[in-house]
Amino acid sequence: MAFLEIDNVVKSFGSGASQARVLGGISLALSRGEFVAIVGYSGAGKTTLMSCLAGLIKPDSGCVRLDGKEVKGPGPERAVVFQNYSILPWLSVYDNILLGVEQVFRKMSRREKQAHVMHYIEMVNLGPARHKLPSELSGGMRQRVSVARALAMKPQVLLMDEPFSALDALTRATLQDELTRIFSTDKTTVLMITNDVDEGILLADRIVPLSMGPSAVLGPEVAVEIARPRDRKGLNHMPEFKRIRKQVFDYLLGPGRRAETGAVAAEERAAPELTPKEATSKRRTFVRPAVLAEAAT
Repeated sequence: MAFLEIDNVVKSFGSGASQARVLGGISLALSRGEFVAIVGYSGAGKTTLMSCLAGLIKPDSGCVRLDGKEVKGPGPERAVVFQNYSILPWLSVYDNILLGVEQVFRKMSRREKQAHVMHYIEMVNLGPARHKLPSELSGGMRQRVSVARALAMKPQVLLMDEPFSALDALTRATLQDELTRIFSTDKTTVLMITNDVDEGILLADRIVPLSMGPSAVLGPEVAVEIARPRDRKGLNHMPEFKRIRKQVFDYLLGPGRRAETGAVAAEERAAPELTPKEATSKRRTFVRPAVLAEAAT
């Protein structure tokens, strides 16, 4: 039996004629200790799917199950790392992480909580910054706080919603390496959503492409059978890396792009042709053919 199961999840927003179906029936199963990356376009519905997994919104139909139990709301067994850090600006690094620990481990002694928090602060290399406020941290350091807070809750599943997309390339690479090290140590089940195919290949055991919306669906999954640890420089020269990358892009740029865009394409084809007409001011204007015909009469 799957550890985390997404069973035909459908989600729409709005009502009546303005209703928009975002997710068109998403199904996916993860084993315990597996790292899976869902890769798709911006605006395809990745964050909506993540919100369903976190229990923040309820699917219209279908369900999410964790260890055989249906997810009906937020819970400490599922920790989320968002793209925008989501840490409290008036609390220090230490206190941001302690806040989550106190909610989950109420029976821990004060000394045990301190040791627990410091363990995860050191894990993400933020020991010297433990008393700093978020305003005193770089973007990469803030995201480390988010990761440390999520891991300190000892979740059964770590949900990551494009956690590194807002970071510069160097910081992003550093945090990818940190996540790889943490995953290899803790073996937490991870579901990451990203729009970076290379990031998925670097980090995940499997990559599952998500089609363009509306009514997004998952495409054929691709196993990443490349030994760990993976070297990002070495990956570029591996035939297996190139094969996986091509397979994912072939879907995203092919069936995954065309699946739900027929109506848009038809509207684009139906757009009126514009004919150039030279104005006396030497400024080029564009006039509909119907306007030209009327002018000729």
